[in-house]
Amino acid sequence: MKAIVLSGIMVVTIGFISCSNNENSTESTTANKETTSQAAGTNNTIEQAKSGTINDVVSGYLSLKNALTNDNANEAASAAKGINESLAKVNESAMNADQKKVYDDIKDDIREHAQHIADNSSKIDHQREHFDLLSRDMIDLVKAVGSSQTLYRDFCPMYNNKKGAYWLSETKEIKNPYYGKEMLKCGEVKEEIKANG
Repeated sequence: MKAIVLSGIMVVTIGFISCSNNENSTESTTANKETTSQAAGTNNTIEQAKSGTINDVVSGYLSLKNALTNDNANEAASAAKGINESLAKVNESAMNADQKKVYDDIKDDIREHAQHIADNSSKIDHQREHFDLLSRDMIDLVKAVGSSQTLYRDFCPMYNNKKGAYWLSETKEIKNPYYGKEMLKCGEVKEEIKANG
């Protein structure tokens, strides 16, 4: 009789353990699905955050150029911050290998020059020095990746002790960001960079 009772208890215990393991397995599977779903959601969020384009960076650059043209160092600093925000959101996977190489070569320089401009809202001359360097990188970037709008590569022969400096503009009309109102019309269009569609 004791053997039957013990056998019965063992069967019930084994059944209980088996059911408990199934519940744990189900809970584990559910937890794994939720974790996977959350991870996918995070990846989607990262992809959405990285949905920016070079056009956003160019737009920030043009805002910076216009602020310097208007001799407005505070607006220039704000636009430079915008460049770095746009740069952080650029979706690099949309670039081909050649575009990506150029972008990788200059993105840190763009970030550094934009940060210098952002950090020096009371020193427009210093902002313009970094704008010169930034413009060189932006010209390389636009030539490699393209832009959604036609741009003009302009040249000021007077800047930097008459060594000259380039910049990008969205209009043919010369408005010099290196001298602003002091010499607004100083410069010439050197190249038209057609929109890439």
